[in-house]
Amino acid sequence: MTISLHKGDLPADVSFGNCVAIDTESMGLNWNRDRLCLVQLSAGDGNAHLVHFEPGNYSAPNLKKLLIDPDVLKLFHFARADLATLFKHLGVMPAPVYCTKVASVLVRTFSDRHSLKDLARDLLSIDLSKEQQTSDWGAPTLSKEQLTYAASDVLYLHKLKAVLDERLARENRTELAKKVMNCLPARAELDVAGWAEVDIFSHKPVRKPD
Repeated sequence: MTISLHKGDLPADVSFGNCVAIDTESMGLNWNRDRLCLVQLSAGDGNAHLVHFEPGNYSAPNLKKLLIDPDVLKLFHFARADLATLFKHLGVMPAPVYCTKVASVLVRTFSDRHSLKDLARDLLSIDLSKEQQTSDWGAPTLSKEQLTYAASDVLYLHKLKAVLDERLARENRTELAKKVMNCLPARAELDVAGWAEVDIFSHKPVRKPD
């Protein structure tokens, strides 16, 4: 595995083919409050590119160009959160998108365990460490352990997609999954706009209690 760390943007000559796995690390889980610190990307080849941001510096033209490229599928786990974070801080909405968590929920209805760690273990027999998940991603210099952890969140998404696609096809839910994933950018925009806790499709949309 090769981990390439870049400051502020991707190099112009980096290519991820027609499908790129993406994840983000922030100071916290509130995209309106907590700044984006790191974006991880992989072509599914066992290597990862990590873009490390300084506070408030999100120009990143090469990364933004990739995120909105209609010919490149953006592959996430729990895309809703990453899309909201990228939209809030970079000002662009990635598309088209695929979410391994959505695929898992649609096809693994026998389980309520759909985290990336669960999927990697159950579908690929890979045990992902989450030890660095709550570390300080805003540090000016990231540790080797942080970089390894961050890379691991994108290295296996292509393999997970392949397994989940087979099961979606087996259960005749491929087209349903595509339709749901096509809605994810709009769902993320609603989250950023203030409707994160509101079910707008309900007869009487009610904000969930805090």
